Amino acid sequence: MKIALLGYGKMGKIIEKIAIDRKHEIVLKIDHDNQHDLTAENLQKADVAIEFSTPATVLGNIEHCFNAGVPIVVGTTGWYDQMPKIKQQCQEGDNSFIYATNFSVGVNIFFHINRILAKLMNKHPYYEVQVEEIHHIQKLDAPSGTAITIAEGIIENLDAKKQWVNILTDTNNPADDNAKVDDVLIESYRIDSVPGTHTVIYDSEVDTIELKHTAHNRNGFALGAVLAAEWVQDKKGFFSVEDMFDLA
Repeated sequence: MKIALLGYGKMGKIIEKIAIDRKHEIVLKIDHDNQHDLTAENLQKADVAIEFSTPATVLGNIEHCFNAGVPIVVGTTGWYDQMPKIKQQCQEGDNSFIYATNFSVGVNIFFHINRILAKLMNKHPYYEVQVEEIHHIQKLDAPSGTAITIAEGIIENLDAKKQWVNILTDTNNPADDNAKVDDVLIESYRIDSVPGTHTVIYDSEVDTIELKHTAHNRNGFALGAVLAAEWVQDKKGFFSVEDMFDLA
């Protein structure tokens, strides 16, 4: 499989290594210093594109792939307010698209368990739930897309919760918690080089239940993105990573 990498930062380089280890070929690498190479002609040398750039560039990269008729895997977050528009463009253009807040196999198992746990907790209203997420200080969006997916999984299954709210917390100066009773609070921390830690906390007067995923490095995210590229390259349509893992 021939792959175009749209975004060649830390994640792009790890994806490149894993893709090559899996006998794929990287035929195009686009970063901020060679945007002029992002043409339909160059994209069409690839069987699929993997997009890990920034919220400021992701929509343009998606449009380029749609125009070139190249399937695209999108791991960038921070653009989901445009999701209906992208889905419509994908379907009308008979394109191939798959996205995820997190492509890691472990995280997607975590998402599934989180939904099951939230449904179980409807019978135990004396527990209060919140989400904590920790990422490296270079992460541009807060809360993380992964944390939002976790919170939405809770809201979809726990009747008492209606929406999520976020606070970005300084570890030295904790922020005030202004969450309402029907909110899921997402508390975000940005610490040095942490790849990503997400914790769901159900707390009561008598005990605390924690569901936690800790990424040791970015390799799991990268492997999942390559697996998504392998999965979507011969499909047409608008997909999320849930369609690929099919954990239900």
